[in-house]
Amino acid sequence: MSWLDRLTAGFKKTADKVGENLTGIVKEQALDTATLDDIEEALIASDLGPEASKRIREAIAARKFEQLDERGLRTILAEEIEKILAPVAKPLDVWGFPRPHVILVIGVNGSGKTTTIGKLGHWLKEQDYGVLLAAGDTFRAAAIEQLQIWGDRIGAPVIAGKEGGDAAGIVYDGVKQATAQGIDCLIVDTAGRLQNKTHLMEELSKVRRVLGRLNPEAPHDILLVLDATTGQNALNQIEVFKESAGVTGLIMTKLDGTARGGVLVAAAEKFGMPIHAIGVGEGAGDLRPFDPRAVARAIAGLPA
Repeated sequence: MSWLDRLTAGFKKTADKVGENLTGIVKEQALDTATLDDIEEALIASDLGPEASKRIREAIAARKFEQLDERGLRTILAEEIEKILAPVAKPLDVWGFPRPHVILVIGVNGSGKTTTIGKLGHWLKEQDYGVLLAAGDTFRAAAIEQLQIWGDRIGAPVIAGKEGGDAAGIVYDGVKQATAQGIDCLIVDTAGRLQNKTHLMEELSKVRRVLGRLNPEAPHDILLVLDATTGQNALNQIEVFKESAGVTGLIMTKLDGTARGGVLVAAAEKFGMPIHAIGVGEGAGDLRPFDPRAVARAIAGLPA
């Protein structure tokens, strides 16, 4: 199955939800205010968020349709969603020297953070970049073990310490090893917590200080992994981590397991932060750069 096929299949639940919410709203008659209100409410109910839903409603109204069928509505929906998503679709850029390019990956426990690191490492290795994984989530032995399993799976070395160890020390050793071996990218797992922001900030600040002594430009990216199944709660996580951790870009996972994939649109409209990649499956190849047109059409229930 091609990536576009997997993408379309992954968004099926979301597209079905959007379709169910829009069914019966558009009739063979002029689009009046009440119908436009119904469309806006249907989009909000599909997790696209109030800001994006209002913007799409205004775009439909501005076209001054005398009448519009459901297929036509889906086409317009795809076009307008693409306009929202296109400005934030930015591939991860790992060029730049001195090496290694350091990527910190953060997110709450259960978001798919460690799995995403494995998939991201696989994607970079496909492009012939050397990758080293660092098990900076020292609070959970399971996280260290999971990262080591992914390292074996994708053929990337993993630097790890003991449970409860110093994350900054792991990162320091990771940069040293990557530099000595000429490895292009160091991807760092971090402890997933949201409730204790002070601890998170202190830990990340310590990691940054350590990195700064070795490479003043590191970390080059601080990526927040979001679980699409949490719906609008993902927006709260962006708000918190953006302020506390200096997030530079987003990756959204588990889009194949939810009808709430519309939150991707809500996040783009509300925050305008770069969305680097999305995940629509459990396989190593199921994380790919964010394609705004394909995603917009998948959400609207149209073939990519």
